[in-house]
Amino acid sequence: MESITTTLPAEFWTVRYVGSRYPGAAAVAARPGLAAGANCQLFAYEVLRHHGLIPPELRSSELWSDTAATVHAPVARPLDLVLFNSTAVAYGAHVGVHVGDDAILHLCAEVGHPVVWRAADFAARERYAVRLGAKRLRNTPDPPETGGPSGGPERRTDPEHRETDRQGRGDRGRYVR
Repeated sequence: MESITTTLPAEFWTVRYVGSRYPGAAAVAARPGLAAGANCQLFAYEVLRHHGLIPPELRSSELWSDTAATVHAPVARPLDLVLFNSTAVAYGAHVGVHVGDDAILHLCAEVGHPVVWRAADFAARERYAVRLGAKRLRNTPDPPETGGPSGGPERRTDPEHRETDRQGRGDRGRYVR
């Protein structure tokens, strides 16, 4: 499977952070898309749309409590939304897109443009120190298996790579990279 980050068009990487451009904002309704900037949620949702998914137009606390369009994912996988905050409260949480391994693509005011950070990068900042968890869209298909050296599926045996089912019901007994 091609990397999520390498399949994004160049214009995704030049989006600037604009806090007032969030899902449901009048400015976004008047001028949809990313050309005028975005906050973390709007950016993450556009990344998902680019990959054929249909995210709900929810703010972070609504997203965290939603059960109609999303499920909690005990272990994040590519295209899951990951939420961070300074406390264990979802209100005002920062939203990024899990892009594989320990990598999260996001847009934040601190950097001003999209960037990929590791868990340690978030943990090192007070404002993102608490990882609330991951949410998976109900319409997210299972990711294809990645090919191993023999061309067949490459399987991992470490618990950090356990795969969960689409409803987020935990380990299906498969390990994937």
